[in-house]
Amino acid sequence: MTPDIDYLSKEKHKELEKELQQLKTVRRQEIANDLEFAKSLGDLSENAEYQQAREAQANLEDRINQIEMLLKSAIIVSDKHKSDSIGIGSVVEVKKEGSNDTQKYQLVGSEEADMAAGKLSIKSPLGEALYEKKKGETAIFKAPNGKDLSYIIVSIE
Repeated sequence: MTPDIDYLSKEKHKELEKELQQLKTVRRQEIANDLEFAKSLGDLSENAEYQQAREAQANLEDRINQIEMLLKSAIIVSDKHKSDSIGIGSVVEVKKEGSNDTQKYQLVGSEEADMAAGKLSIKSPLGEALYEKKKGETAIFKAPNGKDLSYIIVSIE
């Protein structure tokens, strides 16, 4: 795993393409309309509507650039990982050392990470610790609070 490479599922890639299209067409036009309206209000130096519209335009262009760069450089991965070691797309069941409770996570690229949905970023401390491990092995990593945590890999799908 290379730290500066982003990984996307086919579904997330399509979702980002759709978002990009919407931002470039619909959202750009909405902001252009907001700017025109704000300009019609007069003095731009003290015009809060104009300043808000300019800020929205800058944020929009930043997001468009971010998505374009991501789509150009990201590696598309299959949702189904076919290996006995953990990789992008793997669904991993882990058990915290000293506990009987297990948790399931799917290892995904950072753009798709969503802990509430069980999608764990490959770039997170736990994701990095799990990467390329096999069933029965222990993944050890430092939590944000500085403590060492250990998880035993129960299964890999």
